[in-house]
Amino acid sequence: MQFGSRRKKIDTSPQTELYGHALQFYVQPPLENISLSEFETFAVDRVKLLKTIENLGVSYVKLSEDYKKKLWNESRNLNFPYKLEASVKDEKKSQIGQDEYEKRRKDHISHFILRLAYCQTEDLRRWFIQQEVDLFRYRFDGMLSDQKREFLHRNNLQYNTITVEEKKSLREQLVISSYAVSGVTVESQDFYKVPFQDALDLVRTRKVYLKAGYVYIPHQDIVTIVLNDFRTRLSKALALTARSLPAVHSDERLQPLLNHLSHAYVGQDYSIQKNVGKISLEQIDSLSGKSFPLCMKQLHQSLRENHHLRHGGRMQYGLFLKGIGLSLEQALQFWRSEFTRGKVDADKFDKAYAYSIRHMFGKEGKRTDYTPYSCMKVILSNPPSQGDHHGCPFRHSDPELLKQKLQFYKVSPSGISQILELVKGMHYQLACQKYFELTHNFEDSNFSLNHPNQYFIESQRVLGGGKDIKREMEAPQRSQENSAARGSTAAREAAANASQDLAEMTEDLDSFFQDA
Repeated sequence: MQFGSRRKKIDTSPQTELYGHALQFYVQPPLENISLSEFETFAVDRVKLLKTIENLGVSYVKLSEDYKKKLWNESRNLNFPYKLEASVKDEKKSQIGQDEYEKRRKDHISHFILRLAYCQTEDLRRWFIQQEVDLFRYRFDGMLSDQKREFLHRNNLQYNTITVEEKKSLREQLVISSYAVSGVTVESQDFYKVPFQDALDLVRTRKVYLKAGYVYIPHQDIVTIVLNDFRTRLSKALALTARSLPAVHSDERLQPLLNHLSHAYVGQDYSIQKNVGKISLEQIDSLSGKSFPLCMKQLHQSLRENHHLRHGGRMQYGLFLKGIGLSLEQALQFWRSEFTRGKVDADKFDKAYAYSIRHMFGKEGKRTDYTPYSCMKVILSNPPSQGDHHGCPFRHSDPELLKQKLQFYKVSPSGISQILELVKGMHYQLACQKYFELTHNFEDSNFSLNHPNQYFIESQRVLGGGKDIKREMEAPQRSQENSAARGSTAAREAAANASQDLAEMTEDLDSFFQDA
């Protein structure tokens, strides 16, 4: 009896009714209890999906066949909804199946989790809204006409279609003003009469007929109205969520995880050093010119010129060098050799800096083996101040200064324009990927750049024909596959490690790795 009553309660819950629909505005938050491991897994998978959307949006025309095919595959691989062509009739009967129900449940819960993670700053909110809008556009485009009408009705977007008589009287104006409508198709096409203030984007681009304060929108363009409504709702929701953050952050289980998600790196693990000792100190200058990303190239150049780097620069560059294969002994020799050329003598180096380098390799303090910084960590944490050289050049450099750097590294004027356009749109990792393509004579790189050490490995693969570097990639790839197999356990460990790294870095490294 207990099991029967529980099943009946679930079947009639508002949550179950909500998942009976292919698409939603995410108005109603999740009401159920979930485990912390499921919380983490759902969130990390949605971050992966949104980052894929960002990369596809720059590499392909949105809603082109290639764009939709790749996003379809990624949605399927991450177990998010990807089949939106079920009829409304079947949905009303709740005949979506348990598998599809779980996909929609994951989509719903993960969206609200990321609201908590991405409401904290204006940059994060702007990024999150743009990717969610693009995901919504893709899904709405994949729905059938009857599904779209049902969606509009269910969300109180009840715009009236014009009558046949009104369509006949405005036939010529509708054909002229609407790009996708011809004299042949206008008869079978539904047109919505909408207040012009609800369709400003269409009015601005002159894609609709405007008369007496109303615009006449063909059915296929109604997505513009829906997207504007979705964007407005989500923007307001994030503002409200930000007000609730103090209460959320009081939960010690959630605060480290949410902070980690907004800086999340979900790619390969570059802390596993299969190539230790393969790189000699004499090679570093040459490698910096050929295979270092711009962030590491500027740190190396500053170190050679000034014979010193401040704390943030040493951490960022030191862990990168560790990731590409420098051993602890090599690292000590490298930093000692460079610092003693400046104002630091050997005795002062051993007292003030050697400990921190050993600490970075997990040989001192709490024995934490620190991992190289990902692009998101470089971009979003610890911005450089006066006298610093760390950070992301595409994020933290003035556009004119960035342009001068790119000219110095012999990037073509057209390439510089492409990079600056990506920077203007706040696509910093994509700008770095474009820099990779331009400096390696690539038309289109077949990877998504998420890590400085990934940049180095891909560069070495291109320059070396993929020989030795393939073996070096095997362990990180196996690590990623094993992590995916472990599922929620791996996600929990990643979040725990991230919060542990942050805590230990502030407790230990700051006291040992300060400028003398």
